[in-house]
Amino acid sequence: MQSSDNAKVALVTGASLGIGYATAQMLLKEGFNVVICSRRKSELDRAINELREIGGDRIAGQTCDVRKYEEVASLFQFVDKTFGALDVLVNNAGVGLLASVEKMTVEEWHTVIETNLNSLFYCSHEAIPRMRKRSGGYIFNIGSLAGKNPHPNASAYNASKFGLIGFSEAMMQEVRHDNIRVSYILPGSVRTSFKGSDPNDPMADWKLAPEDVAQVVIDLLHHNPRSLPSAVDIRPSKPKK
Repeated sequence: MQSSDNAKVALVTGASLGIGYATAQMLLKEGFNVVICSRRKSELDRAINELREIGGDRIAGQTCDVRKYEEVASLFQFVDKTFGALDVLVNNAGVGLLASVEKMTVEEWHTVIETNLNSLFYCSHEAIPRMRKRSGGYIFNIGSLAGKNPHPNASAYNASKFGLIGFSEAMMQEVRHDNIRVSYILPGSVRTSFKGSDPNDPMADWKLAPEDVAQVVIDLLHHNPRSLPSAVDIRPSKPKK
């Protein structure tokens, strides 16, 4: 299924729910061809069926465990075969496991670091040469204010999000003269199921909505290319006192 209307192409990881889903939704409304991925086929299929109501055949997806480079490489080959190009990458896939350093297992540590940090390298490594062929592109890394603010029982999560900032800043400088823009977005508390939260909890109304974060992606895509907002903090206007 090659794009027939010369629409730009975006890939959003971890997009069956939350911020990724909202971002895919908004990109479709902007006229993009969009590929999404998720580890779970049932969730991926549900998201694609829902998003088809907006994007029709401009939405496609493939299962992918972003912790595994071979699966990431296969995902990008799927993008090539489906739409023939890549203009925007949204590195959104993430996981949060909370435990003290003493009690966290080695497997839990690897799950967090490999999902939240290694995947940034795997996906960006695949995206950059494809964007060079298009004479430019945009890579968004969705981080967290936990990348600036350490918390007890969040050592792995903090490490991954601190690492995201350093990775993003270095990559931005590497590719800026290739017309590839890199921005990282650091949300505060978001009303999603992340870390086991209930997104429908009425007591969580003070939190950001996923659409608030997705809107930042859209706004940056429309930003005058003369300047680059390389980092955006976004937090609830009125958090709980």
